[in-house]
Amino acid sequence: MSGLRIKHTFRLPPDLSAALADYAARKRVTQALVVETALATFLSGDNAEHLEAALARRLDRLTRQADALAWHVELGNETLSLFVRLWMVNNPPLPDDALATAQMMGKERWVRFIETLNRRMEFGPRLRDEVSEDIETDD
Repeated sequence: MSGLRIKHTFRLPPDLSAALADYAARKRVTQALVVETALATFLSGDNAEHLEAALARRLDRLTRQADALAWHVELGNETLSLFVRLWMVNNPPLPDDALATAQMMGKERWVRFIETLNRRMEFGPRLRDEVSEDIETDD
């Protein structure tokens, strides 16, 4: 910006004034410089292009994150379906006289499974970490 300065006097709402003072203090610049830069950015003709470029970068990042998330969901679904298919093939139905005992044991195992799952989700380790460790160990 040029060396010549023209003084302007204007009023700001208290919350905006406080935000300006806080921002200038954090950045260790004058409030006048913050206002000058903000006005120059706002009034520049290429502001729309800057905004569009910033939005395009953000959308690209979100798209990559969504693609990664979709891949992980598909991996989880395929893993579960493979396990269920193998479990059903390898575990024939029980006779009626063993069914009650098996159901009781199944309920106890289910409770332990849920407790273990809850503990792992809260404190770890996560499957992705264990798989990474297994791969590193194999190398």
